[in-house]
Amino acid sequence: MNSIFLDKKEPCIVELMRCMDRTIKALDSLGDSACPTFYGKRFMTDRELSAWLKISRRSLQEYRTAGILPYYLIYGKVLYCESEIEQLLEAGRRRTLDQMELL
Repeated sequence: MNSIFLDKKEPCIVELMRCMDRTIKALDSLGDSACPTFYGKRFMTDRELSAWLKISRRSLQEYRTAGILPYYLIYGKVLYCESEIEQLLEAGRRRTLDQMELL
């Protein structure tokens, strides 16, 4: 029986390692952007929401205290439903004169 020894300098092994590196990078980038859903709804932490809205986490706390932002508190962890935040933002959006119907 003939044995073939492949070391890490073989072209096929080098290409295999390159493909594996690309796959790992692609999976890592998907993991950063993908967020699990619960019954089709996506929930965000205060860190994610503050980055999304470009406001401080302290401002989020003030909005929660004032009853402006809807949130869920689970064992001390604050979560925000993305669809509820989007609805809140849409409800507060000001229309331009072009978008308003003039009487």
